[in-house]
Amino acid sequence: MIINPYENNRTRNRYSLQYFEVKIKALKNYFDGKTIWVTGASSGIGESLVYALSHAGAKLIISARRTTELERVKAACSKPEHIDILPIDLSSSDSVNMAIQACFSRHARIDMLFNNGGISQRAEALDTDIAVVRKMMEIDFFSNIALSKAVAVHMKEHGGGHLVITSSLMGKWGFFLRSGYAAAKHALHGYYDSMRMEVEQYNIKITLLTPGFIASDISKHALNDRGIASGEMDNNQASGMSTDKCAEAILRGVAAGKTEFGIGGKELLGLKLRRFLPNLFEKILRRQSAR
Repeated sequence: MIINPYENNRTRNRYSLQYFEVKIKALKNYFDGKTIWVTGASSGIGESLVYALSHAGAKLIISARRTTELERVKAACSKPEHIDILPIDLSSSDSVNMAIQACFSRHARIDMLFNNGGISQRAEALDTDIAVVRKMMEIDFFSNIALSKAVAVHMKEHGGGHLVITSSLMGKWGFFLRSGYAAAKHALHGYYDSMRMEVEQYNIKITLLTPGFIASDISKHALNDRGIASGEMDNNQASGMSTDKCAEAILRGVAAGKTEFGIGGKELLGLKLRRFLPNLFEKILRRQSAR
């Protein structure tokens, strides 16, 4: 069942619960009873991950800026009593550090981190103020690795764990209007590919996710050249995979032990084209709509 991104939250919650009652049963063996921290949990992919993980029996810590939205998500879960709300502003290093301290003061063990929070861009590179690029790097890269590093140190002390990092196809190639966003996502791949080799000796797994077009509001919240949300839904985004199907695919790939994988539709063909037919890929990419 595909969720229409324009429907109200109550309808979306009902559809999500019905969807995951059927789809997540087979994954309970992997996630059941684990304490899992999910950032970006108030909307989009993060919200669907919360519903899916709740159905799979996980004990959840959910984070985002908007506490009221986190409360809505918690109330819609199958086991709200197993969910702890922990607000966080990823643009503020102080907020990130406070959230880390609060998390470890409340929970003796974190088994998994779904590092999903982030922000996109819809502006040309030459028009975008450097302060906007710095803000995207703070949210999409620096806060991301700060959380992962703190949780990984904790996991090392407790015998292991699993970091799941939401990147993007923009972490594999650049595109119109996304220079700062693509830079931050490329940086995630370099950092975590290196970190993975260092922490595997401590039984810590790292999975990088590269979603394509997912029917979330990410394009509405994307920053323009002045750092203001664009407020526009991209056609590519609106017609993309539902966030529930995306969350299901993520959990299946994570449970299967994949280190990196794409989620989406035909746009994933770009991963193979870029590798084996790079010149053709570049021609096709330039013909695509920026929105």
